[in-house]
Amino acid sequence: VLDSQYGMYVWPCAVVLAQYLWVHRGSLPGKRVLEVGAGVSLPGVLAAKCGAEVVLSDSEELPQCLQNCRRSCLLNHLPHVPVIGLTWGRVSPQLLSLAPVDIILGSDVFFDPKDFEDILTTIYFLLEKNPHAQFWTTYQVRSADWSIEALLCKWKLKNTPIPLCSFSADKEHLASSSLPGRHTIEMMIISLAQPDGT
Repeated sequence: VLDSQYGMYVWPCAVVLAQYLWVHRGSLPGKRVLEVGAGVSLPGVLAAKCGAEVVLSDSEELPQCLQNCRRSCLLNHLPHVPVIGLTWGRVSPQLLSLAPVDIILGSDVFFDPKDFEDILTTIYFLLEKNPHAQFWTTYQVRSADWSIEALLCKWKLKNTPIPLCSFSADKEHLASSSLPGRHTIEMMIISLAQPDGT
């Protein structure tokens, strides 16, 4: 999906995550959703359209990304959706003042291995504040040795793989795009290993 007028590109991972949200749209009204690394923010915009209370975020160091989030909201008639700057790994005033969340969304945030720890630091901080929340994330497998298992263990997080076939996201032409079928995209839900705090 390409908006050539604004140069906004939707990555295959975002299409797959949006499909998961669409299949679960009945559970979204009233849910408090935060999208991290939102960029063009297809998943967050869809969640808002389905009745969730959404906050979009991207790096405070990337004003163009924040502008893309705002533009997506305006193009989709969602001017009320807040857009905030959150930089992974940094405990900022914006992060500290976030309202409670139920679902954190992130599509293709596990892109550069040097960022993995910062991402999980931020996710852990959010899940610790919201112990029953979940991080719904899709990622593209770019390397055979790509793994966050050790980091998940370190941060006491568990991941539940979600088979793409379970939400009809294993089709090559998903969302009128041939992109997802040409990439190995996977989905997982990350949560605290022991949400009851024991």
